[in-house]
Amino acid sequence: MDSGDTAWVLMSAALVMLMTPGLAFFYGGMVRSRGVLNMLMMSLGSMGVVGVLWVLYGYSAAFGSDLGGLGLLGSPLEFFGLGGLLGADQLSGTVPTPAFAAFQAMFAILTVALISGAIADRARFGPWLLFGGLWATLVYFPVAHWVFAFDETDAAGHVTAPGGWIANRLAAIDFAGGTAVHINAGAAALALVLVLGKRTGWPRDMGKPHSLPLVVLGAGLLWFGWFGFNAGSALAAGSTAAVAFVNTLVATSAAMLGWMLTERLRDGHATTLGAASGVIAGLVAITPACSSVTPLGAIVIGGIAGIVCAPAVGLKYRLGYDDSLDVVGVHLVGGLVGTLLVGLFASGAAPAGVNGLFYGGGLDQLWRQAVGAVAVFAYSFVLSLMIAWLVQKTIGFRSGVENELEGIDETEHAETAYHFGDGHASSRRSPVHTAGLGRELEGNNA
Repeated sequence: MDSGDTAWVLMSAALVMLMTPGLAFFYGGMVRSRGVLNMLMMSLGSMGVVGVLWVLYGYSAAFGSDLGGLGLLGSPLEFFGLGGLLGADQLSGTVPTPAFAAFQAMFAILTVALISGAIADRARFGPWLLFGGLWATLVYFPVAHWVFAFDETDAAGHVTAPGGWIANRLAAIDFAGGTAVHINAGAAALALVLVLGKRTGWPRDMGKPHSLPLVVLGAGLLWFGWFGFNAGSALAAGSTAAVAFVNTLVATSAAMLGWMLTERLRDGHATTLGAASGVIAGLVAITPACSSVTPLGAIVIGGIAGIVCAPAVGLKYRLGYDDSLDVVGVHLVGGLVGTLLVGLFASGAAPAGVNGLFYGGGLDQLWRQAVGAVAVFAYSFVLSLMIAWLVQKTIGFRSGVENELEGIDETEHAETAYHFGDGHASSRRSPVHTAGLGRELEGNNA
């Protein structure tokens, strides 16, 4: 065990945990005021459900012994409750296995929370929690095994315990979750909006984001936490973490500029919402690539992501699917961009040590990236479609039209985010005061 690496992984886990409240603020600011609490609760609810499932069997399904040597799923009950991993001799690399398990738990929580933005303003809260638990179990945990579970080898290099097929057989590069997190969540979001349908009045009467300051706050927290997300995935406080940190910074900066430039050329002005959205697009795109490209490559990937994702969010109007907060346009498209561009811009000078097409590596890495991306998209989309349909047909996923019009905060949580003026002050007046006020008004009218 290395104490420095352990401290870095634990700190990174805390940074990634902060990303889910950051996402809640980002999504919450983008909806109308009568739906902000529901967006916060969907993220918080994801933390509750997935956090418990991860400890019970999620970690085992993702990182347990591979069933059948096929690279598809870990043994779900091998580390049930994580009880067998608490000893001082239980290590993942140079860090205690509980630290690694905690770090990966934050990825699982965030991935489920990401999906919620696609169905803002029209999903019932209880069924959302059920969907989140089923989706994590049937989709995220297996895909995490495909992408993040690496073969264990002995001193001679022989495989002693096989891992996931994408990480090892296919050898696609996904350093921190372009496929497992963003393409996975984006595909699920697309499936959900197809099952639940469009919001009442969409696209004519959807209003504007009720709080752009909340959006910017959320984007800032996400950017801050993303340094733990990407650099923490090195699982060591060393050069790989440093390169991932720098690449995360510059790719995000370039994506923000690319998005704002696209807005300026298309609409005549750059917007605050566009700048915040560009930040997220850049973070998404550099996630799979941050260990395999140079800082110059990261700038190019970020710039492309900003320029591509800015018009991609408008596809929902052309194709007729109501992705409320652009999960498909940013996370699915951004994840595909970042994953595929590894095959073009990967450089042997970066820690991953792989050359893409533009660095003399030919098409070898590009086809591997494409197969991994398509496989995760197809699996997630089909399973998500089935889970959402099942929840809708059994307990009802979609909120009623009247509830949507009244506001999802009131109907689902019996709360409102803001109380303006005196609020319910009239109900707190005494009968004597109310009667006196009535007589005064009658005298004035006379």
